[in-house]
Amino acid sequence: MLLASLSSQFTWIDWGVVVAFLLFTTLLGTSLAGKQATMRDFFLGGRKLPWYAVSGSIIATEISAVTFIGVPFVVFKDGGNFTYLQLGVMGSLFARIIVGYLLVPQYYRREIYSPYDYMGNQLGQRVRTMTSALFVLGAMLAQSARIYLTGHIMIVLLGDQIHWLTTHLGLSDLAWAMIILGVIAIGWALFGGITTVIWTNLTLFLTFLVGALVALGVAAWNLEGGLAEMFRVGWQAKESGPWGKFTFFDFSPSPFKDFTIWTAVIAATWGGLFSYGTDQLLVQGMFTCRDEKQARKAIIGSAFGQVVTATVMLVGVGLFAYYQAHPLSGEALDLYEKKGDRIFPIFICQVIPVGLKGLVMAGALAAAISTVMGVLTALSQTVMGAFYGPLRRKALAARLGSDEAVEAQLHSPAEHRLNLVLSRGLVLFWGVVLCYLAYLTDYIADKEPSILQLALAAAGYAGGALLACFALAFLPFKVDGRGYMWSAPLSVLWVYALAWHNPASHWVCGIFAVVFPLAWLAWQFVPVGPDAGRRVVPAWLQFLLVILGVVGMLLINWYVYAPNPDNPAKPLTVAWPWYAPLGSVVAVTWGYLLARRRA
Repeated sequence: MLLASLSSQFTWIDWGVVVAFLLFTTLLGTSLAGKQATMRDFFLGGRKLPWYAVSGSIIATEISAVTFIGVPFVVFKDGGNFTYLQLGVMGSLFARIIVGYLLVPQYYRREIYSPYDYMGNQLGQRVRTMTSALFVLGAMLAQSARIYLTGHIMIVLLGDQIHWLTTHLGLSDLAWAMIILGVIAIGWALFGGITTVIWTNLTLFLTFLVGALVALGVAAWNLEGGLAEMFRVGWQAKESGPWGKFTFFDFSPSPFKDFTIWTAVIAATWGGLFSYGTDQLLVQGMFTCRDEKQARKAIIGSAFGQVVTATVMLVGVGLFAYYQAHPLSGEALDLYEKKGDRIFPIFICQVIPVGLKGLVMAGALAAAISTVMGVLTALSQTVMGAFYGPLRRKALAARLGSDEAVEAQLHSPAEHRLNLVLSRGLVLFWGVVLCYLAYLTDYIADKEPSILQLALAAAGYAGGALLACFALAFLPFKVDGRGYMWSAPLSVLWVYALAWHNPASHWVCGIFAVVFPLAWLAWQFVPVGPDAGRRVVPAWLQFLLVILGVVGMLLINWYVYAPNPDNPAKPLTVAWPWYAPLGSVVAVTWGYLLARRRA
C-alpha cells in the first residue's frame, strides 16, 4: 500500500514529538481554562482575555490545514505563484481595519455573544434566527471541506497506523482519520470553552509557524546552493509569471480568475468584512476582550497571519526547487498524480529528518485542530443563543407567568448548570456532524480543481447574505427585517446558481424559482401586527421584484459561465472571491425593497 509504505518512515521518535505536543497543549489549555460556572464564562471567557492571545487565536482559526498543506501546492504546481497572497496582503488587511473601526464599536455597545445578536436587536428575532441558520450552513460547508483535507493529510502521514485500524476494526482510512481528528478537537473544546480555545489556538499558531519554518529550512538544506538556489530556481520558473514563482500581481480583468489585483482590492476586501465582521467563527474571539479598544487591536493585529501564509508559500517554492533537483518517482509520483495537494505530506514523509518530521506533523495537526475547535464553540454558541435561548424563555414564561419569575429562573445556578451541560453537549454533537460531513465531502472533492478552492469557496455561499444583514441593521435604511427573510435565501441561491451549472443545479434552481414566489404570495395573507410600517414599495411591485429575482437566478445558472478547454465537464465560472460581494448586493437590494418601514 503506497500510503502505508510512505508513513512507515514516521518513527517512534516522531511519535514522541507529536505525543509530547498533544500532552503539553492539553495541560496548557486545562490550566488556563479557569472555572466555567456560567454560559458567559464558557462562551465569553468572562471578557478578560488579552488581545494578543485573541489575535493569535484568530490567526490559528483562519489559517487551518487548508493553508498549511494546500497553499504550498498552489505555488508548487505548474504555473503556480504568489498571486494568492494578494488576497491577504491587500484585501483582508483593508477589511480588518474597517471591521476594527466600524463594526467593533457597534458590537461593544451592549454585552452580546455573536454578531447575530446585534442584527436581531436591530431587525428582530426572526432575523437573528435567519442569520444564525446561515452561519450554521456556511460553517458546515466550509469547515467540513477543511476537515476533509486534514483527514487526507493524516492518511498520508500515518498510513500504517490508520490502515491497521481499518484492517482490524473495519471502516475506511478516511473514516478513522475523521474520528482521530474529531476526538482530539472535541476533547480540547470541552475542557474549558472559549478560554481553552483561545489559549490553545495561540499555542497551535506558534506550533505550525515553527513547523513551516522547519520545512522551509529542510528544503533549502537539501539544495546545493541552499536558500540562494531555492530563490534562483523559483525566479527562473517563468511559466509562472514574469517573476517566476514569486509573481505577486495579476492585473488580468478576467472574472474567472481567483487571484487578481481586482479580486484582492475589491472582492477580498468586501468578502473580508463578512469573514472578520459577521462570521462567528472568527468574530467570537473579539467578544472575549475586555473592551472595544482591545478587540480592535486583536482583529487588526491578526493581519500578522499573512506572514505565516507567506512562509507557507515559500515552502511551496522550496518544494518546487527540491523536486526539480530530485524528481518524484515510484510510489511518491503515483501518490502525487492521484492528488496533487499531497505534495507537502509526501515531502514531510520522505525528506524531513527524524524528530523534525514529528514537529512538522505536529504543526499540521495544530493547523487542523485549531479551526475545528473554533467552529465547534461557534456553532454551539449560535444554537444556544439563537434557537435554544428564545425557546427556553417562552417555555418558562408559559409555566411561570411573570417576567420577574422568568428572569430569576434564567439567572439561577441550576439554569447556569443546565446551559453549560447543553453547551458541551452541542460541542460534541457538532463535532460528530462536521466529521461525518467531511467524510461525505469525498464524493464531491473530485469535481473541484483543488480542495483549497473548495474550502475557500464554500464560505461564500452564505457570507454575502450575512454581510448584507449587518448593512441593513447598521446603515440608515430604517426598514424592518421582513424583506431580509426573503432576500437571504434568494442571495444563497444566486451564489449557488453562479457556482454550479450542471443538470442537478438546473433542477434545484428551477424548483426554487417555482416555490419561492408562491411562498411569498402565501405569506402576504398572513396578518401583520399593528406596529408594522408601510411597504417600501407597493405590493404589486414587490411581487415583480420577487419574479425578477428568480429570473435573474435562472439566467445566471444557465448562461453565466464559459467553456473550459481543459475540463469540458467543469465550465469556468466567476471566481469564488466574488461570491460574497454578489450575495450581499442581492440580499441588501431585495432585503430593502421587500421590507416595510420601521414604525
